[in-house]
This record gives sequence, C-alpha cells and structure tokens, in this order.
Amino acid sequence: MQRALHMESNKLVKGALVLTLAGIISKMLSAGYRIPLQNLTGDIGFYVYQQIYPILGIVLVLALYGFPAAISKLTAEKENISIKYFLAPIFSILFIICFAFAIMLYVFADDIARFVGDEHLTQAYQIAAGLLLVIPFTALLRGMFQGKTDMKPTAFSQIGEQLLRVVVIIAIAYGVATYGFDVYWIGNFAGIAAITGSFVAFIILVAYFVKNKPTIKIQQPIPWLYYAKIILVFGLVASLNHMILLIIQFADAFTVVPGLMDFGLSPYEAMEAKGIFDRGQPLIQVGAVLGSSFGLALLPNIAKVSVGTYSSEISEHLNSALKLSFYLAWGACIGLIVLFPEVNRLLYQDNQGEVALRILMIAVLLSAMVITATSILQGLGHIKWTAIFILGAFALKWLLNILLVPSFGIIGSAIGTVLSLFCLTVITVVKLKKHTDKKLHIHWGAFSLATLGMIGFLMVVDVILPTESLSRLALLFTVLFLSTVGAGIYLYLLIRLQAFTHNELKLIPFGKRFSGRK
Repeated sequence: MQRALHMESNKLVKGALVLTLAGIISKMLSAGYRIPLQNLTGDIGFYVYQQIYPILGIVLVLALYGFPAAISKLTAEKENISIKYFLAPIFSILFIICFAFAIMLYVFADDIARFVGDEHLTQAYQIAAGLLLVIPFTALLRGMFQGKTDMKPTAFSQIGEQLLRVVVIIAIAYGVATYGFDVYWIGNFAGIAAITGSFVAFIILVAYFVKNKPTIKIQQPIPWLYYAKIILVFGLVASLNHMILLIIQFADAFTVVPGLMDFGLSPYEAMEAKGIFDRGQPLIQVGAVLGSSFGLALLPNIAKVSVGTYSSEISEHLNSALKLSFYLAWGACIGLIVLFPEVNRLLYQDNQGEVALRILMIAVLLSAMVITATSILQGLGHIKWTAIFILGAFALKWLLNILLVPSFGIIGSAIGTVLSLFCLTVITVVKLKKHTDKKLHIHWGAFSLATLGMIGFLMVVDVILPTESLSRLALLFTVLFLSTVGAGIYLYLLIRLQAFTHNELKLIPFGKRFSGRK
C-alpha cells in the first residue's frame, strides 16, 4: 500500500514538472514572438495586438488551466469514466457556458471597441469570440487526462498550440510590413491564430484519447448541478492564478488609450504611446518566468508535504521558494533597469518611453514574487483567497490608471502597474506567513554586496564602452555579454557569501560548484 502511494506521488511530481516545463516553454514563446511583431509592424501594430491579446490570453488560460483543473477534480473523484454519463454531460455544460460568453463578446464587440477608444477593433473582438467555441473540446480532454495524472497530452498540446499561433502571427506581421496589409489585420489574425492553434491542440489530444478512450459502459445518475458548480466556480477561480499579468494588461487595454487622450494626445498618438508602453510586457513576462521558475520547482515538494503533518518541512520549502524568487527576480529587475536603454534599442530599435518602461521593470520582481506566492497558496488549498486578492489587484490597477494616466501619461500606467502588484505581493506574502513557523531569511549583507557588484560592473562598462553608436548586431553581443557577466557576478557573490542553503543550491545552475561545498 505504501509503495503504491509512493509511486503515485512520484507520478504526480513528474507530471507537475512536465506541465511546468511546458508552461515555461510556452510563456517564453509567447513573450519572444512579440518582439519581431513590434519590429515588423511598429508601435501601432503592437498596440493593435495588445488590445486583443488580454482577451485571447484569458480565454486560452481557461482552456489550459481553469476548466481542465475543474474537470481533473471531477475525474479524480470517479473510479470509472463513462463517455455517456460523464464526458458528454461535462462537455454539454462547458459548451453552454462558452457559447453564452461567445455570444456576449460577439454582440457587444462594437461597444467594447468604442469603450477602449478604437472602433476599428470591432471585428477583432468578434473573431476572438469564436475562440470560446473551441474551448470545450480541448479543456474536456486535458482535464480528463490530468485527472488520471497523465500530463503529457496537456504539455504537448500546449506547445503545439503555441507554436502554430506564433507562426500565424509572425506571418501576418510580415505581410503587414512587406505587402502593406491593413495594420488591423494583426488584431483579426490574432484571433484566427488562437483558434487554429486550439484546433492543433485538439488533434494532439484526440490522438492520445483514441489510444486511451474509456470503454466502460455503466449507467449512473448525472449530477448536473454539481458538475456545473465545479466547472464554473472551481474552474474560473483556479484560472485566476495564471492570469495575474493578463488582467493587468486587460485593465490597460480598456483604460490607457482613453486616459492618454485626456492627457492631451490625439487618438493616433495615444495608440502609438500605448504600443510603446506595451514594449515592457514581454520583458516582464520573461523576467517573471525566470525569476519564479526555480522557486516553483519546489512546489511539488510543498504539495507532497502539505498532505502530511510536517509543518516545519512545509515552512522550509515555502521559505526557500519565496527566497529564490526574490533573489533571482531582483537580479533580473535591477539588470533590466540599468541596461534598459541598450535593451530598448536592441529589441525595439529606438529608446522611446525609457522613463515609463524603467519604472515598469520593477514589475519583474513583483510579478515573480506574486506568481510564486499565489502558486504556493493554491498548493496549500487557499484557492478562493488567491482569487479575491488577484481581483482586488485588478480593481486597484483599473482605478490607478483612471487617476494617473490623464495626469502622467504612460508613466502613470507604469506606476499603477507597480503599485497594484506591490499591494498584491504584500497581501499574499502576509497570508503565507500564517502557514510558516520560520521567518523568511534574506541574507541582506550578501544581497547588498551582490547587487552592488552587479550594478558596479554594468555602470563601469557602460562608461568605458559607450553603446549609442553601435550597430544592432554589435549591440546584441554587447547586451548578451553584459547581462551574462552581470548575472554571473550577482549569482557568484550570493553563492559565495552563503545566501542559499545546501538544498537551494541544488536548484541553481552550477550553485554547488561556485559555493565550494561538496
């Protein structure tokens, strides 16, 4: 019996790691393709895409995390899976929910476009509504496989879906740049790319389903209300943890352009300024993923221990996860702030929006901490609390944009993002403190010296080697060299000054080698 439980536990941990790796690959792809998108279509094209992306992103999160998590919970409760009495009813409920949302988005697309200040986006919102109709097919199969602790179908379908989306979006961006297609095609094809990607994901999932489809034929009552409640409540709430950056962008999509017009910009200038501001989103996403990944690697251990009685072990893993995220995300945050003029010119070919975007880079640290903290809270069973906290941050961001953007432009939106994420970080960490008997131990001496060492190196090299006149290729090598060596100095000093425990060093590349410990 104990051996069977141990094997099941190992399977769950391996499955969680597979999904985590697939998620990291998918998020890196999602962040990466937006840079050539901006280069090909300019800040206006980037603005168009970013006005549609939050809606598409939220829908895709529901298809990948929210609804599958709910269906996984229902599947795990069943000893036998019946197509007629389990899968078919759940699909029906999913389709009704998604169809209702699709109709609302399609009908009110024109009103939404007017609200965000750009009626040319109406068709893009209508196309995005079609994505909702594909969700039931992918979410049902993902949830069924996850309920059986088989994570590979979800992982492979996620990567396949993302790859096709990237190809379609870059292709249409190339068409806009080369053949003069209407820039608003970016918004339309963003929806088409998402729908096409979801079909590819469905084909991958069906291939797995055919090999493992349920063959049991049993009659049983169908608890329609229970199924609907779990899918709606648990599915929507569970997905919010994966929407933290998306809902911040969602608030920006609705409030920044109208606020910039109140700031005194023309509609075109406001759209272009919004596109410039959105340059920061891929960098935040990459920084947050890198900053939180090592901490999140401890989550399977937290989940395993939390079902037992070893509270001190939970505390140790919890503290390590937060500490790793803090150290690594801080390094990425400070590095981006110091190097931002070079990074901006390298990625986006000019240095517009430097002040606002430098402020926005603080969100790298905060979002990494929030993602780690809310993931731990969910792992400990506090799903509803995380949802409340995240929705509160969304409301605060919306309010701050309304108050700050008309007075300070995109700098106001950057401040709003940082303040809303800061409040979310504080409240989630405070909530977590109730579940640990140990104080979060930051080695402030090592942290300060490592930070000063990295900043000192970057600033000295910047004085010795001016980058304003460098070609883009030379700038690429310069930024790669500075970021790699700067990160190396930061990590080396943290490790040598014993900022990490022995177990934490195992999660850091070359950590044990740099530390000198065996």
